[in-house]
Amino acid sequence: MNALTEDDLIIALEKALPEIAEDHQSAAAPWNPHDWVPWDDGRNFGFLGGADFDPSEAFLSDEARAGLLALLLTKDNLPSYHRVLAKHFPAFSDWRQLVGVWTAEDNRHAIVLRDYLVVRRAIDPVDAEERRRIHVTQGYRQTPEQVEPLGPLDVLALMAVHENQCVHFIKRLSAVAGDEALVEILTKISNDDQGQATTFGAFLNAGIVADQDATVLAIDRALALDEPIGHDIADFDAERALIADYENAEVKAAIAAALADAVKLDTVSGLGEEAEAARTRILARTGR
Repeated sequence: MNALTEDDLIIALEKALPEIAEDHQSAAAPWNPHDWVPWDDGRNFGFLGGADFDPSEAFLSDEARAGLLALLLTKDNLPSYHRVLAKHFPAFSDWRQLVGVWTAEDNRHAIVLRDYLVVRRAIDPVDAEERRRIHVTQGYRQTPEQVEPLGPLDVLALMAVHENQCVHFIKRLSAVAGDEALVEILTKISNDDQGQATTFGAFLNAGIVADQDATVLAIDRALALDEPIGHDIADFDAERALIADYENAEVKAAIAAALADAVKLDTVSGLGEEAEAARTRILARTGR
């Protein structure tokens, strides 16, 4: 069977759009970022006559601070992830349910995290803002060399890996958060990420129906990248060292298993030689 062209592949994937979008909508639990921020704890900073941040106010452990900054800056980088998705699935097309809804949902993650951290004076807001500016300017996969090789299935596989990474990262981070309100916020974000991971996994399953060889190869490439949350943040070596174990061998195996299960990889047959080798690598990564 010949591989589909990118246009034919997108048309084939579109057949699954209505059902997957409906499943996503029925599973999603709407929530408002402002509801989860303890505003009574806030006060003005120096610009408005209050007091600027003092490091002695920070109550987070070094590990929790590092993890929250990594998560916040990753969520801040939403515009780049949106552009990567929109490369093949523009929001003004029938793919609005994938790109537009995902973007709207994910946007609230950075909103609620920053509001909480600033109100509680848990991090230096000037440092966080400077890091945000640098990180968003740098972007995620925003050079031609990084973007041009990505086909539609590569993008879907990257996003499926990314959302599963966020779920596991937040599980580790919640264990050291040390604050009930913060844990509740992280739980809301994780629930969103899990729903999004399921949605991208469903599109990959549709890809198996359309072009199983190309889908298996895309999943293999995405898993092989090994880009943990926070890997691309500038001047972050000290913080990265504190969260280096957040994506350990066990987590990597769980992410590989999630993608393998999403496309029922153990039952896929009739692959070409290259795709069969990729299937073997993916299943080996699951550790089963």
